[in-house]
Amino acid sequence: MNLNRRKFIQSAGTLALGSAVLPAKATGLFKPAKHSVGVQLFTFFNVIDEDVKGSLTKIAADGYKELESAFSKKGGYYGMKPKEFKAMANSLGLSWKSHHVLGAPFKLPDGAKMPTMPDGKPMVIPPMPNLQENMQQLVDEAAEGGVKYLVCANTPTATLEELKSSINVLNKTGEAAAKAGLTFAYHNHDMEFKPIGDKVPYDLLLTETDPKNVKMELDLAWAVKAGKNPVDMFKASPGRYPLWHVKDLDASRENIMPVGSGTIDFKPFFAAASIAGMQSFFVEHDMPKDPFASIASSMQYINKNINV
Repeated sequence: MNLNRRKFIQSAGTLALGSAVLPAKATGLFKPAKHSVGVQLFTFFNVIDEDVKGSLTKIAADGYKELESAFSKKGGYYGMKPKEFKAMANSLGLSWKSHHVLGAPFKLPDGAKMPTMPDGKPMVIPPMPNLQENMQQLVDEAAEGGVKYLVCANTPTATLEELKSSINVLNKTGEAAAKAGLTFAYHNHDMEFKPIGDKVPYDLLLTETDPKNVKMELDLAWAVKAGKNPVDMFKASPGRYPLWHVKDLDASRENIMPVGSGTIDFKPFFAAASIAGMQSFFVEHDMPKDPFASIASSMQYINKNINV
């Protein structure tokens, strides 16, 4: 059974979503890219741990240049120490730019069960460090790995009490990250846009975190699903969005698609990239049947239709 990522992360936080830009190799048909295309490795959650180097080799062959890592079933950084993973990525021509971490201890939603593996047994996952309990460890490991960005993939925001606690953790992490030479950011899903009384969690995440230390990684698709216009968000908080995730959605807004295969018009968003302050973006597809086919399709669309 494929892991339903939205349920997997709903109550505590998890791994990540994606975004993309132009490839480093531009043909005569296209203008040279100002940004390299990145990929969020959660796209490969079900396969990457079987052959990490082989997976990264295929990713590089499709023209991707930047990586954002996420949780691994092997634990650590796909079974490696930060410097080891960085060395492997670099040897394949890939730049490890960003890493996703949980904001709070992971727990399954009420009534949910761990997905089963091919052998029929429930998935067993190693302990997952989180910012609430292991902030300095995660900051130190990111600094050791030489990434530029540390990103909170998800944190509890279902109640005002949870939100207050999460904002406190985010501000403390932002301070620690800055001291370590990192840029810290928060990654959204659609749940942060669901009001709690007269309060919208995402609005509070923006206004009650320090804009110098806590940036935003905007998942364009989840924002669109929530009824938001990313361009309006960029204009309201210019320069606050250095990272993006790029994935597509079908007409129902329930099913994730490769970039360019769904209904989202990405061109206006990328036209406003300078307003957002976008520095990197990462293509992502949560739990696709064939992740390599998905990222190849996304890259093909980006090459032909997106220029940043």
